[in-house]
Amino acid sequence: MRRRAVLSVLSLAALGACATAAPPAQAPLRFVFFEDDSAALGEAARAVVTGAARDALANPSAPVRVLGYVAPEPGESPVVALSRARAEVVANELVRAGVPRERIRVEGRGAAEPGDQQVARRRVEIRIGA
Repeated sequence: MRRRAVLSVLSLAALGACATAAPPAQAPLRFVFFEDDSAALGEAARAVVTGAARDALANPSAPVRVLGYVAPEPGESPVVALSRARAEVVANELVRAGVPRERIRVEGRGAAEPGDQQVARRRVEIRIGA
């Protein structure tokens, strides 16, 4: 009887530890920067995407969001198209690095916030688990 009671206490303690375990940590937000009017990835940008792919693969249940931005310009249509093209290039590189395409959601956000610095406006954000 005493042995059964000890096992029950140990079982409850183990269940309690599982219930209070912290959720997996969210991967850091990553930024990929582009040249003016370009959706081409440079070497530094590829390195950022490779790091993000490692984070995504280490968190296999976390969704991956890829958000493209551009510097504001007159005429919204080409701006959205370029921001989407940049996000697609990054998403394709993530897939090439082993991240399943079905985990990735791509958005072209168009013009970045006016307060952003010029170079920060030409970016793609990679959010894992957000």
